[in-house]
Amino acid sequence: MTQIALIHPEGLDPALLTDLNQHYPIHSQESRNRVTVITTTRSSISSLELQELANRYRCDAGILPEHFSANKIKVLAMDMDSTLINIECIDEIADAVGKKSEVSAITEAAMRGEIKDFSESLRRRVALLKGVPEEALHEVYSHRLQANPGARALIERVHQLGIHTLLVSGGFTFFTSRLQKELNLCETHANQLEIQDGVLTGQVVGPIVDGAAKAHFVLARCQALGSDKTAAITMGDGSNDLMMMAGSGLSIAYRAKPVVREKADLALNQYHLDAWLDLLER
Repeated sequence: MTQIALIHPEGLDPALLTDLNQHYPIHSQESRNRVTVITTTRSSISSLELQELANRYRCDAGILPEHFSANKIKVLAMDMDSTLINIECIDEIADAVGKKSEVSAITEAAMRGEIKDFSESLRRRVALLKGVPEEALHEVYSHRLQANPGARALIERVHQLGIHTLLVSGGFTFFTSRLQKELNLCETHANQLEIQDGVLTGQVVGPIVDGAAKAHFVLARCQALGSDKTAAITMGDGSNDLMMMAGSGLSIAYRAKPVVREKADLALNQYHLDAWLDLLER
């Protein structure tokens, strides 16, 4: 038996169930407001095939891991850039010195997984920021950065459920620290830009927060709460998020690159960050 989650804030099209039943014979189904969980007798399911079918009916979908249990979830771990927020901060900083296209090209290649060494790609991009005034960071935060739709409702609800919120980013502490205060996040980890005399030096201070570091922070928080990684729900959009997502209680790809959509348990291609929350109803 396999459980399929269908996310349908605008309502579930009955034709989808008919179509689904032809591909994945339905054994049972349970509706939870914006989410319907279907149990199918088919054990082998292509994640991307399921998403394509769901997209046809304006629905998001995924395959729930056997170990997923709403009662076990203690941590919500999120990526920042293009997941919790609407931009890639480093690209917008680069725009201040006319290097956005150059930096964006490296960012996109890294997110698609074409550049395997995230630390090297980050150092290359940060080096291009040498000489950017610190005021540019304030401008990005104040005028370009926005929380993605559903972010505030998501964080508020999981806090009501007693879930620890963890922001783990390959971006920068300048932004994560401000978001922590603005959104009341429990914990954040990111990279620190070196700033001297009010300008960026093109260097990062301390160890790089890469995919392995993200996974470490998620596991460490779960262990501190007396659980293993299956107590965490992880959300991301780029290949740098795959290590933290692997083995978690539920991994969610948000408007993600194909490699992430394929490997995540659940993909939000159409709806907001909080659209899956009914899966946590206990």
